[in-house]
Amino acid sequence: MRSVEEQQARVAAAAVAPRPVRVAIAEAQGLMCAEEVVTERPMPGFDQAAIDGYAVRSVDVLGVSDDGDADESSNGEISLPVMGLIEAGARTPSRLQPRQAARVQTGAPMPTLADAVLPLRWTDGGQNRVRVLRGVRSGAYVRRTGDDVQPGDVAVRAGTIIGPAQVGLLAAVGRDRVLVHPRPRLSVMCVGGELVDVSRTPGTGQVYDVNSYALAAAGRDAGAEVNRVGIISTDPGELRETVEGQVNRNEIVVIAGAVGGAAAESVRTVLAELGEMEVARIAMHPGSVQGFGQLGRDRVPVFLLPANPVSALVVFEVMVRPLIRLSLGKRQPMRRVVQARTLSPISSVAGRTGYLRGQLMRDQDSGEYLVQALGGTPGASTHLLATLAEANCLVVVPSEAEQIRTGETVDVAFLAQRG
Repeated sequence: MRSVEEQQARVAAAAVAPRPVRVAIAEAQGLMCAEEVVTERPMPGFDQAAIDGYAVRSVDVLGVSDDGDADESSNGEISLPVMGLIEAGARTPSRLQPRQAARVQTGAPMPTLADAVLPLRWTDGGQNRVRVLRGVRSGAYVRRTGDDVQPGDVAVRAGTIIGPAQVGLLAAVGRDRVLVHPRPRLSVMCVGGELVDVSRTPGTGQVYDVNSYALAAAGRDAGAEVNRVGIISTDPGELRETVEGQVNRNEIVVIAGAVGGAAAESVRTVLAELGEMEVARIAMHPGSVQGFGQLGRDRVPVFLLPANPVSALVVFEVMVRPLIRLSLGKRQPMRRVVQARTLSPISSVAGRTGYLRGQLMRDQDSGEYLVQALGGTPGASTHLLATLAEANCLVVVPSEAEQIRTGETVDVAFLAQRG
């Protein structure tokens, strides 16, 4: 029986990163930048007012103290004539004369000779003439040309995950498209004569196809571009054509229901014609029996998952999700793990790492993490989908542990936060 870590290493070695593509910056969020974005122009491209106020020469207003009084050299109160209003977006150059002010909006170009902006709150707000209540120093409330970036600066580095700030910076430097590592394409399909789509009413002996919907959602949550194929035929000719087509157009393929029973045996026979495929027992539960291989001319990673929806989702979480994250270029493909104290006893299977559903919470006073097991209490079933829907974490039970007592500390992997 192979360990979980050994199987994860085999899977990680098969990671296939899609070729970088150029996309609109509005579509780049969450993806890894694949180029060094070098700025060609300074930002801002001109001296501009950082706040609403009056553009002035600082030497004309420095004689006013913080309490609003003029010093002895100012010969009394300082007031300046206002030459007009300069709006944000103004394109006509303007020039300030000595002992003159110009009303400016935030983002407006500074007039020539002005070296500071006098905030409105430090004036009487006059329109034709403004009384100065407090002076400013040179450069105050002015965004100078190139303050943010200079030509030749790197705005976004290769390997950076593009978030809202990076999208904004790309727009600010005039880039409408950027080279990124795209989302890996994931195909999800299921086999099983008992399966019917949720749009139909199941007859005697039939059940809804849960896996293709649940696994497709898990793939999207991990960051993949997902194609849910749904239920596929086990006829050898049709099966080969379907799988071969999906392998040729995706970076990862998942087939649920293909590791147990006669139908699964025929599926594995067909897949063996397309490349290397191995079904093995992995020292984990649920989902110990699973398959992994590389098919097609590009040796695309293909996973065979159990038919049970809980087992399939757990195997996806432990094996498939990290591969998707690696293909996205994530440096840390695994979920965040914290230590939590158990609120109830947990049973596990000796010799296998357990991945059991749980509800993670935090003590408001001590800040300690606490976890309530949902699927690992003595006598409980490990195959109830309803409890997985209630879980916000997976309790990771070491392979050497068969019983975890109340109050003991265990590793807990965060699942996606629910709104």
